[in-house]
Amino acid sequence: MKIGATRESFEGEARVAITPSTAAHLGKLGHDVFVESGAGARAGFADDDYRGAGVTVCQTAAELIDAVDVVAKVRQPTTAEIGQMKAGQTLISFFYPAQNAELLAQAKDQGITAIAMDMVPRISRAQKMDALSSMANIAGYRAVIEAANNFGRFFTGQVTAAGKVPPAKVLVVGAGVAGLAAIGTSVSLGAQVHAFDVRPEVAEQIESMGAEFVYLEFDAPAQDGAATGGYAAPSSPEFREKQLARFRELAPQMDIVITTALIPGRDAPKLWTADMVAMMKQGSVIIDLAAEKGGNCDLTVPDERIVTDNGVVIVGYTDFPSRMGAQASELYGNNIRHFVADLTPKKDGVIVHNMEDDVIRGATVVHDHDVTWPPPPPKVAAIAAQKPKEKKKELTPDERRAADAAAFKAETASQIKLLLGGGLVVLLIGLIAPASFMSHFIVFVLACFVGFRVIWNVAHSLHTPLMAITNAISSIIILGALMQIGSGSAWVVILGALAVLMASVNIFGGFMVTRRMLAMFQKS
Repeated sequence: MKIGATRESFEGEARVAITPSTAAHLGKLGHDVFVESGAGARAGFADDDYRGAGVTVCQTAAELIDAVDVVAKVRQPTTAEIGQMKAGQTLISFFYPAQNAELLAQAKDQGITAIAMDMVPRISRAQKMDALSSMANIAGYRAVIEAANNFGRFFTGQVTAAGKVPPAKVLVVGAGVAGLAAIGTSVSLGAQVHAFDVRPEVAEQIESMGAEFVYLEFDAPAQDGAATGGYAAPSSPEFREKQLARFRELAPQMDIVITTALIPGRDAPKLWTADMVAMMKQGSVIIDLAAEKGGNCDLTVPDERIVTDNGVVIVGYTDFPSRMGAQASELYGNNIRHFVADLTPKKDGVIVHNMEDDVIRGATVVHDHDVTWPPPPPKVAAIAAQKPKEKKKELTPDERRAADAAAFKAETASQIKLLLGGGLVVLLIGLIAPASFMSHFIVFVLACFVGFRVIWNVAHSLHTPLMAITNAISSIIILGALMQIGSGSAWVVILGALAVLMASVNIFGGFMVTRRMLAMFQKS
């Protein structure tokens, strides 16, 4: 098959659907790759870069569309672009079918197959094709860079001869892919980061990244804001009031606010109101990643940077991924080539549009003169919130004492049986063994018993370092082996040499494992 990428017609769009590196992967699948001249120029990919990767460069979009079987784009197509395509061709791009019923109808009438990269189901197998997550990751990172560019101070705190500089305080609203990327970037720049999400299960993830989770206080059990597919569900009125009240408390303290709350197919919820903006300090910055759908902030103006009367900068750009065109193109190109790899199961250049496949079916919005959106639920469950583990029933003091007493009795009985059994075995061996052997044997048995009791009561997390050092110490047997090597018996010499070899491995291996274990807890 022939696969081609056109130059994006959307004003200011720097991304391209196929890069020279992804073109090489598509070639390995048996496809011929085409690209419109200048398609990658704004992302830093010259036509000669494509030619060097074996790509055919077409001079116009019409020439490319006429030559290929599959057209790859980034932005949703225009009616004119769909009108240029022929029946039987395949279009791969962002499509947003819920908001573009007219485009769906046109694609159906045109007889093309439309694959929406924004509709790739959120299941484990499809993560490598998840273009929404790829672009959200870049948007979250770029949001912090834009905030730093508009913020008049350091992110990190410093103590210098000229004075003390406090760290910037950053609030990230929404801990999806973009939010987590913003949290990670802000923390790495040294800011004090606070983060909020309606899904309580992400609190541990946020805190593990070095940020502080913003909790809401409820008298009754809190709403779980998780929804199927990894997105947050709309909040209840009671939850929203608590949420806004908490944000009003935080607004005067925050230097930078990054809002990322957006559910595909819905308008952005208003989470940062005008009165919160009025409470913020002069020079504070708000980065609204939901500006394209109306914004999370009341005062956001899409595609513009404004400054309020009290000196707060509000950035409402809608092209954050495009502002990092080279990186965004590489990631999106990888999403495309992984999807094409699923469409080419035999890697022979023949596309098999298997509508029984969860990923292909989920992303296909038009096929064979039929609108196939919305898709049926995937057979594999989508990524969703984990159900909280059931808490163990807490015992009353009386029940706890009874349980402790029963455990003590059971352990005592087990120890008595072990001692009686061991004593009986020693007596039976003593009936036939010489006295010199018994003295050593009794020491051996006691050593085994004491070692067993000591190791058994150690926490499992300490077993590896403890066993490593114990092995090294126990290799004192090497001394006995060295003494026996000088014996006249060949068998004793052989056994002594083997004992020295194994004990040496024990010694050096034990200390090496311990050293590596300790190194894991040291900062490089």
